[in-house]
Amino acid sequence: MATSPRPGVLRFPVVALVASAGGLDALTRVLARLPADLPAAVVVAQHVSPDRVSLLAEILAQRTALRVRAAVDGDELVVGTALVVPTARHLIVTSQARIGLLDTGALPPSRPSADLLLATLAVMCGPRVLAVVLTGKGSDAQAGVRAVVHCGGTVFAQDEITSAYFGMPGSAIDTGLVHDVLALPDIAAAIRAHAHR
Repeated sequence: MATSPRPGVLRFPVVALVASAGGLDALTRVLARLPADLPAAVVVAQHVSPDRVSLLAEILAQRTALRVRAAVDGDELVVGTALVVPTARHLIVTSQARIGLLDTGALPPSRPSADLLLATLAVMCGPRVLAVVLTGKGSDAQAGVRAVVHCGGTVFAQDEITSAYFGMPGSAIDTGLVHDVLALPDIAAAIRAHAHR
């Protein structure tokens, strides 16, 4: 019987793509340029109203060579697979380096929370984390960026010119901790290069 991974034992990078308004286009354009054999696990979180049905996983699955599916509580992080946070849930990474899904409730207003995702991913996966902050309103991900860098990970942010909304990436950049600010067409290549390091 296979045992669950212990904290800190993942041997591959984990890429977290976080977005809000304008995110479908940005996520599609990034994921479309990632190969099926990407040597990293991917987690995708886009803010969605909890009372709406989201087809994000199904849409993205048609536009990338990666395996894409909605995350399920207890899932493992797997190389070459993108797990999408389902509607009305927050996603955390547990002490066994597995996915934990939490009901959102009425607060916080950002659903799913990029901060919760990035902070727990940072603590559990440390320097193997690459956080990519894409277009979106508000400042969700700012605390998560601080956690990722504090734990030795890397952060990319989308630039203002190619962002439909610059709130999230701008707030990330304002921390002074973002490693690279990239135009949307350049993000996938940067992820590929990072994953192969």
